[in-house]
Amino acid sequence: MDFAKKKLGISGQSSRDLSTNEKKIIGLLGLPTFGLALSVTVVVTYVPLLAEQFTTSTTIVGLIIATEGIVALFLPVLAGSYSDHLHTRFGGRLPFIMIGSPISAIALLLLGFANTIWFIIACVVAFFISYYLAYEPYRALYPDVVEDDASGRAQSVQAIWRGAGTGTALAIGSYLFAIKRWLPFTLSAILTFAATAVFIWLLLKRHGVPKQHRREPSSLIEAYKTVFSLLKRHRSLRNFIFANTLWELTLAALKSFMLLYLTVGLGHSKFKAATIITVTAFVILLAAPLSGKLADSVGITKVMRWASIIFGLGLLVPLFTTNVWAGITILPVVGFGGAIVLTLPYALLIPMMPRGEHGRLTGLYSTSRGIGIMAGPLLAGAAISLGKNVFIAHGYAAMWLVCGASMLLSVLFLGKIKEL
Repeated sequence: MDFAKKKLGISGQSSRDLSTNEKKIIGLLGLPTFGLALSVTVVVTYVPLLAEQFTTSTTIVGLIIATEGIVALFLPVLAGSYSDHLHTRFGGRLPFIMIGSPISAIALLLLGFANTIWFIIACVVAFFISYYLAYEPYRALYPDVVEDDASGRAQSVQAIWRGAGTGTALAIGSYLFAIKRWLPFTLSAILTFAATAVFIWLLLKRHGVPKQHRREPSSLIEAYKTVFSLLKRHRSLRNFIFANTLWELTLAALKSFMLLYLTVGLGHSKFKAATIITVTAFVILLAAPLSGKLADSVGITKVMRWASIIFGLGLLVPLFTTNVWAGITILPVVGFGGAIVLTLPYALLIPMMPRGEHGRLTGLYSTSRGIGIMAGPLLAGAAISLGKNVFIAHGYAAMWLVCGASMLLSVLFLGKIKEL
């Protein structure tokens, strides 16, 4: 495995200009991210509001959202591993997307009309299974077709699509949910399926079946043995996995309880909360393309390290105050830090991937995400429940302690990657 410093962007050398074809494929590759980000944001943001109608326990709400993390513990490696060696007329990756996308759309549609907590749980489980079935092989397309020295810019373009999907879900979805609870789920189902279908059609028509380095088939046990062997041999890969888990823990806690913090904790209306989140999403959307260019020029690890520190410290501010001017002051800084943390982790991993293992290590990447996604809502939900008489905002400020602490802890692991 090649862990060259130049590949990781540590040398800080200026990045080359991309060809027209590279720009087109990078732009097209980001399209499914819009639908995926839209759908998963709708689930993690509005399912808590949906579940609140059937339970008053924030711990139970956290457990429902943590379902994503449980699914991500095993399915990403399995789907990614099988996509490495699958042979079909559409290649190894696209069949998984073709199967997962329609199931996700159906689960979203049903969620909008759920009338019991158990039906909500069933739909959420079905959604996340289909989501990860499609997501891992799709994500593995990036190292298949994008050169390592363009990975930062590729991820920044993907982050623009992700920001558009997330922003649409948070802004428009909040208003739609206030009108009719089924509206954001129905709209996201339609847009997610449409984005994926258009991507597959354009990819096959304009670029053909993506090439990939295939390896011999292996069982799930063998796949995990290979993954653990790689982790055992490479310290930097281990540290990346630990850091990524903490980044995802932070983001998952934020997405799960941000609306409840604003509406229940601070007493804002759903429309005002939607406006606040829309502004935040807009800042992140603006910062995403800058983060990719900065990473390719200065170095991914250096940019990630400083972003994690700034983002982590900014997340601790609402722990101590609900002053609106304090929030406005830190918003640009925290938004830029958040954009970098959303954009660059996968770009940091890409140069560590050996040929023929893109799907498997993409699965490992999402397994680490799954651990964080599972832990984030659980820890934040438990902290809010335990801190109702201790922290401000009816205890909801406790979520910021979880978010800020996990982000700052990630710096300890991220710093060791520079030793490559």
